[in-house]
Amino acid sequence: MLGLLGMLVLSAKKISDHVKENIRVSVYLSGDAKESDIRALQQSLDATTYVKSSIYTSAKEAAAHFQKELGEDFVNSIGYNPLPSSIDLFLKAPYANNDSISWIRKELLAKKPLVESVEYTESHVNMINANLGKISLVFLGFVGLLLLIAIALINNTIRLAIYSKRFLIRTMQLVGATQGFIRKPFLLTGIIQGIYGALIALVMLLGIFYLLEKQYPEEVGSLLDINLLGIMSSALVFLGILIGLICTWFAVRKYLRIRTNELYY
Repeated sequence: MLGLLGMLVLSAKKISDHVKENIRVSVYLSGDAKESDIRALQQSLDATTYVKSSIYTSAKEAAAHFQKELGEDFVNSIGYNPLPSSIDLFLKAPYANNDSISWIRKELLAKKPLVESVEYTESHVNMINANLGKISLVFLGFVGLLLLIAIALINNTIRLAIYSKRFLIRTMQLVGATQGFIRKPFLLTGIIQGIYGALIALVMLLGIFYLLEKQYPEEVGSLLDINLLGIMSSALVFLGILIGLICTWFAVRKYLRIRTNELYY
């Protein structure tokens, strides 16, 4: 869980960009626009710095889509097709905000009479930009909480394991073993167990990503970054070793300093 949320936090920028780049700006074209002019307009828009991709939908295609959703032939009912041709623009992430879309809209409307109108949901754009930062903070909070829980669980487990060997520690002290000599095998075990735990977590994490990619290949493929996965893998192994080492050191330290009569409590 810590690795999964960690990946989401590390991928927050890519997730944010992915969401923003799915905001649709619809450019509705005049009814008498020529196909050649529309295609030329689409090519010029694709060449701009702010457009990531575009989709052209002819009036006939729009009518067919609407007819499929409506379940009846409305064109025959009213005698003509009221739907215009359109070009749906998907902007690059830095331009997916109301200020940028506003001047883009003015620039597009200047192409009249070819462009009839430009429509987008302003409240939707505001909501996306306002909530993405909050969601990242929530994920970061969950990562911190899970880290504390993981440390508490690992610490309690290690303390119980060391508690069961408290008499062995005392016996080694009585025969003259130094604190470093006694502590060394326990620390080594803590490191090894930390590595094992991290590797198991990595296998589970990769399994989750594999299943998600099978279900949502495009979304996961565009968001999953091999470099971020490498960073997360290294972080999990490092945390596993560090937590195991620190918790073991403090647990052994306690029983190296404890008095003999306290060993029975």
